[in-house]
Amino acid sequence: MTQEPELTLVEHLTELRKRLIIIIATFVLSLALGFWMAPKTLHFLKQQPTAAHVEWNVFGYTDGLMIYIKCALILAILITLPIAMYQIWLFVKPGLLEKESKGTIYFIPISFFLFLAGISFSYFILFPLMLNFMKSINDSIGAVETYGMQQYFTFMFNLITPVGIVFELPVIVLFLTKLGIVTPDRLRKMRKISYIVLAVVGAAITPPDFLSEIIIIIPLLILFEISVFVSNWSYKKQQTKKILIEDLEE
Repeated sequence: MTQEPELTLVEHLTELRKRLIIIIATFVLSLALGFWMAPKTLHFLKQQPTAAHVEWNVFGYTDGLMIYIKCALILAILITLPIAMYQIWLFVKPGLLEKESKGTIYFIPISFFLFLAGISFSYFILFPLMLNFMKSINDSIGAVETYGMQQYFTFMFNLITPVGIVFELPVIVLFLTKLGIVTPDRLRKMRKISYIVLAVVGAAITPPDFLSEIIIIIPLLILFEISVFVSNWSYKKQQTKKILIEDLEE
């Protein structure tokens, strides 16, 4: 279990500058790629069943441009995210033991996968249900639906972004467990409170209909139980490692 030599303050700042330059350069290149991909991505979204009944009207000269820029930015962030996480890992790596650095590298693909899973779940399952619910409410009061691109995308992004972040829960809990801030016993004791909090979060990001709330709350509760499991697994490994070190020192 070797640890890299400690860096001086100047070396830390130089290393930080290097990582930031790589992240910024990646984002700029990704943004250029995002502008190129934006029209194709928007056409793809237009062909999805959720947008089939929506006329993408624009109510201002800049609506189309703003959606184009937002789409390019989101694509750039998605492309940059794993590279940025890797650069952050490289920055903190000198302060980690060899086993710790090998173990934490897996946080990057897992975290990115969970984020994509949350976005996919919210877009392909939750988003259509919410649109149908809103449409049924409008129909019940005799409202004429006239939507623009701005309203459609704002509604979509306001849903998929928080759900994507919430799906990071197992990775966050695992990281906090490794730092010693969270333990499996503490999570189990907080299970009832955590269920209530997750239910409130699920209700807050969905429309007030029972089906949509259940569809988001159930995955959130499953994610919490997965978080307890991975926390327990990580904690047992840490305790075993601690006992082995104490035995070797004796």
